[in-house]
Amino acid sequence: MSAIAAGPNGASEVWRPLRLETLVRIRWIAIVGQLVGVLFVAFGLGFPLPLLPCLGLIALSALANVWLPARFGAANRPSPRFAAIQIAYDCVQLGGLLALTGGLQNPFALLLLAPVAVSATSLPRRATFLIAALAILIASVISVWHLPLPWDPAERIVFNRVYVIGIWVAIICGVVFISAYTMRVSRDARQIANALAATELALSRREQLSALDGLAAAAAHELGTPLSTIALAAKEMRAEAEPGTPLAEDVELIIAQAARCRAILAKLRNLGSDGGDPFAQVPLTDLLAEVARPHEGRGKAILFYHENAAGPPPVFRRNVGLLYGLGNLIENAAEFARETVNIETAWDGEEVAVTITDDGPGFPVELIARLGEPYLTTRVREAQIAGTQPSGGLGLGIFIAKTLLERTGARLSFTNIAANGHAQVRIVWPRAALTS
Repeated sequence: MSAIAAGPNGASEVWRPLRLETLVRIRWIAIVGQLVGVLFVAFGLGFPLPLLPCLGLIALSALANVWLPARFGAANRPSPRFAAIQIAYDCVQLGGLLALTGGLQNPFALLLLAPVAVSATSLPRRATFLIAALAILIASVISVWHLPLPWDPAERIVFNRVYVIGIWVAIICGVVFISAYTMRVSRDARQIANALAATELALSRREQLSALDGLAAAAAHELGTPLSTIALAAKEMRAEAEPGTPLAEDVELIIAQAARCRAILAKLRNLGSDGGDPFAQVPLTDLLAEVARPHEGRGKAILFYHENAAGPPPVFRRNVGLLYGLGNLIENAAEFARETVNIETAWDGEEVAVTITDDGPGFPVELIARLGEPYLTTRVREAQIAGTQPSGGLGLGIFIAKTLLERTGARLSFTNIAANGHAQVRIVWPRAALTS
């Protein structure tokens, strides 16, 4: 079971809570630790403590651990609300044990941070805030109302009030820090995971289209010979058929339909010619012209420049990720350009560089340093051009392009080159990456 919550920039985030089996195992570890601790204090150290109430709370958790898998199944993924209820129960149960064994004077009060950490890594922000608030409330209550700390009856132990307040403040600070820090780190990890999944999906679809193009071209090639034979036989039959007879009309129909089939097969052959062999070598200039061709019909001029070119154009190994990444950046530039997109190439013995510049409003200044992160949209540029409200978008285009190109060994940088905008993307490959 998954839950969808609003993420940054309005993008949706998919929350996949821990499996029930994982929550149950964590609780079993806590139960065993609590049981060992209580029995050791009571029988190992001989300190007086309310043994039966403590064992009752531990038994209640054990009973819940037995009932939950039997009722829902160990592989069940509880909803965020149900998972939050279980973690909240763990907080309350631990708070009850601490209240029976000295409150915040008990060194195991530090364990109140554990449920907060579990919540921050697996639950939405609202649920984590509620559990953190519950942990702070429990810490506040047991700092005032609690039974004495189990200790040697022959010795008298007294804790200074300031020391107890210090423990309370430390636990509150720990709850706030762990919830905020862990939640932020886990959110970034989820964003990266979801964005990489989207990248793999886009790449897989592109590979499937390339495979389909090649299959269509192969089918067209195989069907060409028998279709030519049919057309030739039909023409010979037309020479022998009497004009105006039904047979002559049928022969003309066969010839016309054969010609139509040959035209369709010619289109299928052209599908494979654009993608070519995915392992073929192709010069950089031809590669850029290939990926830019689908975006030339947008009313924007796409101009190519070659500067500081030492020798013939470098040769790249064509692959789906390279085509998709370059095409995505050129498409983005053509979408936001006012009139022109400039694609400059330069190469020498050490590096190969491609610079894509559009004459649009440029990247938002506050986002330049973060471009390439998932779910970071630059649709505000489009709204500036059209004079409308920013349109929705997942903000995965630049992330996917950057990820795919970096897999080929490239380094990407994003800048604005003029006061009024002009977004520029520079892609640099070391020569060694082209031969690997």
